[in-house]
Formats: sequence, structure tokens, C-alpha cells
Amino acid sequence: MGIIVQKYGGTSVADSQKIKNVAKRITQSHKDGNLVVVVVSAMGGSTDQLINLALEISEKPPERELDMLLSTGEQVSIALLAMAVSELGFQAISLTGNQVGIITDGFYSNARIKSINNDRIHSELNQGKVVILAGFQGISIDDEITTLGRGASDTTAVAVAASLNADRCEIYTDVDGIYTSDPRMVESARKLDQITYDEMLEMAGLGAKVLHSRCVELAKKFQVPLSVRSSFHEGEGTIVTKENKIMEEVVISGVTSDKDQAKISLIGLPDTPGVAAEIFQALADASINIDMIIQNASQDGTADLSFTTAEKDLDKTIEIVSEIKEKTGFNNVNKDCNIAKVSVIGIGMKSHVGIASKAFRALADAEINIQMISTSEIKISCVIQEDQTENAVQIIHDAFELGQIDSNA
Repeated sequence: MGIIVQKYGGTSVADSQKIKNVAKRITQSHKDGNLVVVVVSAMGGSTDQLINLALEISEKPPERELDMLLSTGEQVSIALLAMAVSELGFQAISLTGNQVGIITDGFYSNARIKSINNDRIHSELNQGKVVILAGFQGISIDDEITTLGRGASDTTAVAVAASLNADRCEIYTDVDGIYTSDPRMVESARKLDQITYDEMLEMAGLGAKVLHSRCVELAKKFQVPLSVRSSFHEGEGTIVTKENKIMEEVVISGVTSDKDQAKISLIGLPDTPGVAAEIFQALADASINIDMIIQNASQDGTADLSFTTAEKDLDKTIEIVSEIKEKTGFNNVNKDCNIAKVSVIGIGMKSHVGIASKAFRALADAEINIQMISTSEIKISCVIQEDQTENAVQIIHDAFELGQIDSNA
């Protein structure tokens, strides 16, 4: 019997009826002859409720206690889902990250999985049970409860699938697959039948909310067959897989946007070796991810350094750079939260020219100014003013004719 790992997001288990519907899908997979491991998020909206409750108590809750609090959301959903599966006449057991043995590092609210102990999972599967695991959480080597970051139940699912050498990992959510752009923003956005790990990794990291970026990293690393499907109706969804020659012929696969961005500028930085390294090492030590970086040197021996990070990390970033201001010698720090990142993604960029000029021309014709640019083999990202995001995404999507059925043929 093969092992299938299924993951259900918060909207899929938002109320008792939806939980019952998920239980029917799970038991059908079991009846089809599969060993089924299920990873579940907290019920839709419950994590936000817990965060708001914490903020009513403290303006800056201790990170350890916040993780302790937020981890309870998944305990509710896994227990209810196990009850629903049992009501259908199947054996089921719910397990927390601690009970499974999902070992993480010690970074609260953004922990990374170090290892998974499969003994308990295998033991329960061998008894014919459906195993239902809490996503989003683990336990550190110091026996502290940790969480993996918002949306990281996807990461739990793929990590478990990799550790079990599962036949496939199915991500069930409130959309029926991966689209060329956010269909709520772009009416002509089209569902993709398949997309490469690399493209999906870029899309997830650049604003697409369907999959957590770290889950895609793991899927690529361990070659986990991954699919994204709707939990509300039947359909094939989108397969995330390694690239092939047909996929390489497609120039652009999607356009994403991310408003959860902030730009920090350090003014009057000494233009000497080691200064930038000092700054970014301090940020790395605090587990803050930096994206775009631009440095402009002047003639007086100083430079201005600008970089972007997630808006949620802005206050912490400002605090850290302020602490090393005297050591690094810059004059001032500026911040800007009214920005967004718009990105064009496609493995076809490797072998096609003119992609950047086409995107930049489309934005220029719409009088949308580009503040920063970052590129790789398969993506081009631009920082623009936040209130121009929707217009920019639509314009680029139209420029590359991504809504046409034959554009990904």
C-alpha cells in the first residue's frame, strides 16, 4: 500500500460541515487502498483570533508564549477532524508536532524543521489508522514548542511526505490550482496544468499565496510529487514537477505581486570593505530575510544602501540597524512601507531575449515608475508604488498574453 500525504488549509476546515466533507475525502482515499497521513491547519480565522487576543494582553507578546498560544489552533482542528473520520467508521488518531517528533531549530515564529521521527506515524499506519498531524508546529531540541511561520502547514506536509517517502503530497485549499496570476486581481488569469519546482518556488517567494515557499524548496530537494487541488470540488488541479522540454518552450508562466514589503535605506554609509557585511550579518543573525539590495556610491567616500524585507520585519530591522549605526558609521535610516513587488516568472527566460524590455515598456507606457529591480534566470522583479500594484499586474499579464489558452501550449 502506498502512502499519500494530504494537507488541508484553514478554509477547508473552517467549520464543522467543512470538516465533515474533508473527512469524506480522506476516507475515500483510504478506501482506495492508500495509507493516508493528513496535515491540517488551524480552522480558518482562528490563528488571527489568537494573535488579536494576545495583542489585547500585550503590545509585544513574548515570542515563546506566542508560539505556545498559536500552536493550540491546530490541536483543535486535528482533534475535530479525527472525530469526523471516526464517525464515518474509520480509525483515526490526531497527533501534535511534539507527539510526532517534528524537531526544529529554536527560532520562535519562524522555526525550520531539522528532523522528523517517523516511528509513531508508521506504528499508527500499521494499525490501519488515518494519521492526522498538526501542521505549522514542532518542538525544538530544548523541548520548546515552536511554530514554522504563517502558511507553513504546507511545509510540514512536504517534509512529512519526504521523510515517509510518500507516493505523493496533495495540497488541498480554497483554489483549484496555480494560476498565471491572482484571479481575484486579474480576471483573465488562467489555471496551469503544471509548473516547475523552480517557477513555483519563485512565485511562492514573490507573493503567490497558494504554496509556502519553504514547502516548494523541500519538494524540489527531495523530488516529492506535489499537487495543488481544491477541497471543495473535484478536479486535477496543478502538478508541481521538474521541468521538461515542453515546459521550457513556455516563456512566461505567471505574474505575482507582494504588498508585504518595506524598503530600508541607509544614508551616508562609509564606502569601505566590510561595512555591508557587518549590516547583513546582524540581520541574518536575527533571522531576517533580505530581498533586493541596491548600493549607490558617491564621490565623497560614502554610499547609500537600500534593501527590502517583509513589512512584518520592518520594526525589528530598524531596531537592529540602529543598534549598529555607530559601528557602521551611516548617517540616517529611512523607511518606506508604501511599496510593492511585482514579478514576472518563467523558465523560458533562460532561452528567450527581450523579456525585461517588454515588461519595462509596458509599465513605462502606463506611467508606472520602477524604484528597484532584481533579476534571476527565471524571474524579473520590480519595486513600485503600492497603490499601482493591481494596475501593474494586469498590464504585464496582458503584455505577455497569459490569459490566452494557447500561450502555455
